[in-house]
Amino acid sequence: MTKAKDIMHPGAQWITRDETLPRAAQVMQMLNVGALPVSDDTGRLCGIITDRDIVVKCLAKGHDPSRCTAGDLCEGTPRWIDANADVEDVLHEMESHRIRRLPVIENKRLVGMISEADLARHLPDAQVAEFAGHIYSPAR
Repeated sequence: MTKAKDIMHPGAQWITRDETLPRAAQVMQMLNVGALPVSDDTGRLCGIITDRDIVVKCLAKGHDPSRCTAGDLCEGTPRWIDANADVEDVLHEMESHRIRRLPVIENKRLVGMISEADLARHLPDAQVAEFAGHIYSPAR
């Protein structure tokens, strides 16, 4: 049985909600990723920030990125999956919430991220196609 930890991209890092957007962008560049999990003051996941969030929610609206924080851009309830969860649970979580990236947690610590690319690398084409259908089709 394939687990979340078998398909995740290991070594994910997060930033705290009080980090500025330029710092978030620097970390994304350093890690060569387009999204970062965001933690609150207690080290708990409070959201995810993407490179697109920085552009659309800050720059395009004329806000000063050095005055905006990662926490300012986080919205909704953060979703995550346990490292030992079955890949079917991963797909269900991502499909039901229409999300493209999913933090992987083990013993209350961030250990990786699962993205669309990870699914495409590790799952049969039929499963990837079904996932894409759920994510990219108009809201039901």
